Amino acid sequence: MRYLTKTLPIRSLAAATCLVLALIFSCFSGPSEARSATQLPDPTRGEKVAPDLKEAIAASGHRRVRVIVQTGSAPTLSQRRTIQALGGRVLKSYDHINALAIEISASAVAQLAERDSIQQLSLDREVAVLGHVETTTGAAQIRQLLNSSPYLDGAGIGIAILDSGISKHHRQFMRGSDLFSSRIVASIDFTGEGTTDDLYGHGTFVAAIAAGGTQIGNGRFTGTAPNANLINVRVLDREGKGRASNVIEAIDWCIENRQRYNIRVINLSLGAPAIESYRTDPLCLAVRRAHDAGIVVVAAAGNHGKDEKGNKIYGLIHSPGAEPSAITVGAANTFGTDARSDDVVTSFSSRGPTRGYTVDAEGRKHFDNLIKPDLIAPGNKLLSPGMVNSFLSKFASASNPFVRNPWLAYGSSKDSNEQIITLSGTSVAAPIVAGAAALLLQAQPELTPNLVKAILMYTAQAIHGYNTLEQGAGEINIDGAVRVALLVRADVRSLTNGDQMLSGPLPDPQASVIAYETCYWGQAIITNYNLAYGSSLMRRYQGVYGLPYLLGDGILFSDGVLWADGILFSDGILFSDGVLWADGVLWADGRVMIRGDHLAQGILFSDGILFSDGVLWSDGILLADWYPSRASLRSHALRVLTSGE
Repeated sequence: MRYLTKTLPIRSLAAATCLVLALIFSCFSGPSEARSATQLPDPTRGEKVAPDLKEAIAASGHRRVRVIVQTGSAPTLSQRRTIQALGGRVLKSYDHINALAIEISASAVAQLAERDSIQQLSLDREVAVLGHVETTTGAAQIRQLLNSSPYLDGAGIGIAILDSGISKHHRQFMRGSDLFSSRIVASIDFTGEGTTDDLYGHGTFVAAIAAGGTQIGNGRFTGTAPNANLINVRVLDREGKGRASNVIEAIDWCIENRQRYNIRVINLSLGAPAIESYRTDPLCLAVRRAHDAGIVVVAAAGNHGKDEKGNKIYGLIHSPGAEPSAITVGAANTFGTDARSDDVVTSFSSRGPTRGYTVDAEGRKHFDNLIKPDLIAPGNKLLSPGMVNSFLSKFASASNPFVRNPWLAYGSSKDSNEQIITLSGTSVAAPIVAGAAALLLQAQPELTPNLVKAILMYTAQAIHGYNTLEQGAGEINIDGAVRVALLVRADVRSLTNGDQMLSGPLPDPQASVIAYETCYWGQAIITNYNLAYGSSLMRRYQGVYGLPYLLGDGILFSDGVLWADGILFSDGILFSDGVLWADGVLWADGRVMIRGDHLAQGILFSDGILFSDGVLWSDGILLADWYPSRASLRSHALRVLTSGE
């Protein structure tokens, strides 16, 4: 087996260390953490009412509030009658998500929570947008080099863009040169505005990053999967805002219609503050249902990686990016060059760990603390189609950074089929990964969502100087990911743990040449609280690649020491001894991770559980000294134009 020597040097662990790690991790969740991915929250554990909903109740008195009700199974007539008896009104029902959206008096929420059939009550939170691709990611290269393979452009794969709509008139979405044939195969509105057009302008931009064609600028603005089908699912209004209930209803619709439109990928370039644990957050649970239905879900990490003074902030991954089954994407700055040697993590990109929490019966908070994001992708000053009459287009015309941009109006600024604008944010990085997922699924349609995620992480290139809470497994490398996907056996879904998964050998060295530079694969995947390393991750089938599991649901540390319930990684995989920096410096080595006045000596997550050489990890001592209030978070609309880099 080859180990990392060029991107993420690590120190191997003795069996005794593995036992200690197993005990430490058990303090987070214990064996019960390795459960079926569809298992719902235990209603007997702590509060049923989400913290921000409790705040809304206290502030609202007898005024009505919008609430997401998790029902545990398909909503029943009895539950509807209970809500009506308490003066509530059912707004929407989600049969695939097992939830209801309701409006009810704030004073009646506590009575509803007392009902045994009610699993969880959450505020219907506001969601908003988070605001050279082919060459620098390796997408163009893989289409050029694999001459003996089918041309990889996403053909036949459906990507659902849950956003502000997609302009059906923009030439980037035409099928080839046929101006009367669009690759937007379905459009539906969940905002209540009665249109599927992109009045805000963000959804068209995102869709073109994922699957824009070659029709403009001689292909200069081509997306990652330029022949994929697009499903236009409008969940954000003309101002780029929406409700969690809109997104949940849209995900429910995608699950219902996945076979009709071959929806294999959902892109969520939007988010809300991650206050609840992913175990109870209704947006996260909706994403989990889509994952269990076989859909790859890609989510933006968020744009809250720095404070108003420019200092790094950790722990502000947004929902639904906090969901472990999602592929959560942060943003890289490529500085406009195709070469990757100058790439960095953008300062605005949200960093992990996830800080959603549950509250137990004694009132103690238990934070998720998952490593996120999973990947980074280019997300700084990307060029893509914009709409002349949209909000963003009008903003661009009056905003200094865009006035200076010579590509603001590529061709004719009055022609909505021609206009190109530039945006930054993790929301424009996410669709690069969504398009990459479509390419992998075209190359090997039998890939599961977990295997797509594992391949993308395994082949990512670690960026030196950044830790896993900033970059996840590294910057996406579509060239490497597609090469691995093409090797995966066609009968992969029938394999058992430890079986040979590939039809041929991995390349030696495991690297890609992009823009004349050698980019070494990281050969690592994130497993909730740690990283797994080794070529066995790809050479041998891992039990956690199947459904309905997660990549972190079962871990073999070494020498037969198991954690969880026997859903194992196969032999030959090493685990790191902490959260690693890309140059091999361990989190536990004393490197200060949060700069500023609040935690000058390092980072404490903890309740006194010693993790390695003095860094404490777990729940208890909070990041509250620097963590913004929920009210402050809610006041921050997750805007597209966050970065000035």
